[in-house]
Amino acid sequence: MDKKKHGLFSKSHSRRSRSKSPVRAVSPIIIRRRKGRYVSQPDRHVSEMLPPVIEGPDPDGEDSGSSGDYSRLERRWYNWMKCQLPVAPPSVSSSSGFKRTDLRLLLGVLGAPLGPVHVSALDLLPHLSIKNTPMETSSAQYILQQYTAASGGQKLHSSVQNGYVMGRIRTVASEFETGSKGSKSKNNSSKAVESGGFVLWHMSPDMWYMELVLGGSKVLAGCDGKHVWRHTPWLGPHAAKGPVRPLRRALQGLDPRTTANMFASARCIGEKKIDGEDCFILKLCADPATLKARSEGASETIRHTLFGYFSQKTGLLVHLEDSQLTRIQNIGGEAVYWETTINSYLEDYKPVEGIVIAHSGRSVATLLRFGDMSSGHNTKTTMQEAWVIDEIAFNVPGLSMDCFIPPSELRFDSQVEDLSQGPRIKTLQQGVR
Repeated sequence: MDKKKHGLFSKSHSRRSRSKSPVRAVSPIIIRRRKGRYVSQPDRHVSEMLPPVIEGPDPDGEDSGSSGDYSRLERRWYNWMKCQLPVAPPSVSSSSGFKRTDLRLLLGVLGAPLGPVHVSALDLLPHLSIKNTPMETSSAQYILQQYTAASGGQKLHSSVQNGYVMGRIRTVASEFETGSKGSKSKNNSSKAVESGGFVLWHMSPDMWYMELVLGGSKVLAGCDGKHVWRHTPWLGPHAAKGPVRPLRRALQGLDPRTTANMFASARCIGEKKIDGEDCFILKLCADPATLKARSEGASETIRHTLFGYFSQKTGLLVHLEDSQLTRIQNIGGEAVYWETTINSYLEDYKPVEGIVIAHSGRSVATLLRFGDMSSGHNTKTTMQEAWVIDEIAFNVPGLSMDCFIPPSELRFDSQVEDLSQGPRIKTLQQGVR
């Protein structure tokens, strides 16, 4: 089989029915289709209110009472990273050798990342304009017009009110490197492969819900059009800081309309070959207001940049790269920087009800920690993911807004807010200010 198209998948698997999907039996609010009807299961009710989660690796949250030179936030990041220190690799490469910390790392970084800026499905692409428009901007507008046409056309995209995607994923983690002054060590901490699956629902305007199951753990994430949240086994439900943003996984060839809107304000910065194919490069940077809204306390989001590589031959998006830099300021000490870079390659485009969708792909994520000169070393972790799409449907009958209600554990301000600036979220936790 063509390794380029299937990444980590070594054999062709038979098509799974939706009833056999790993996320079907354990979902709190997953939509189930039985004999043409969609039924929403009620969510659990818990009275405790939880704080927002920062983007990046998930902290264990076990060191909230520690003291020292590190701030509490930095201490949690430090403890998380300490769990990734090299250990002896397993003697047999199997799923049983996949370390719990590796799995948590994969789910934290690749499970449910968000796009850099707020976009709405109701937004229209700007009309192609040359007069009084910089060439970088007008070129980007032209490329997006070609992408929209190649992926089905504006009229067909606008006719989609909701959609459903089910797929399989395989992951490998992780290569861990540590470097200090004059020395460097490298460790392939675990090459065991974990398999799983995901289900993604979306509905206009700006609502989505995803469940991802991997190695016995499950990550949930969703948006009701006003608030974005995520749920992990080790953190529970948490609200995302900043404005409402789309799920990055939807930008990986699964939602052409949202992808085009995401790059609506991008600039064309040049050309590059991706796997031997000539591509135009569009660059999008998160604006200062969005970065500020995503920052909190000692954690500051410095930049979030997204690059889209569009094929000059087909007009389709074939490569997606985004880089996010976060700064953690220690109390009375030096700042530590965390840079997360994800490169995704989109493959096997096929039409579904006239809309062209990428049916497979692969991602390589790199997490880099640097800047803390007192510790004398930096760390770098690399992980991989490959996915195959098994089932896609549009305009699913019976899907309603009730299917995208956030968990009852979360509490948000009731007042209407400007989505471009992000919702203000109550962060009080029982017993913690």
